[in-house]
Amino acid sequence: MIRKEIGLKIARLRKEAGLSQRDLAEKSGLTQNTIYKIENGKFSVGIDVLCKATEALGKKLDII
Repeated sequence: MIRKEIGLKIARLRKEAGLSQRDLAEKSGLTQNTIYKIENGKFSVGIDVLCKATEALGKKLDII
């Protein structure tokens, strides 16, 4: 449940920033597949990965 909620928030922030999954992957140093899995709740994201994604979106981790 929490994975899905985090994924939905990351997807919303990404879309608000006008980024594709590929764009976010490039900015964060993660793979597009990882971004897809996070956004769809198929990946149990660690703090380090979550920090990379949120920083690439110009947000602080507390936004999640």
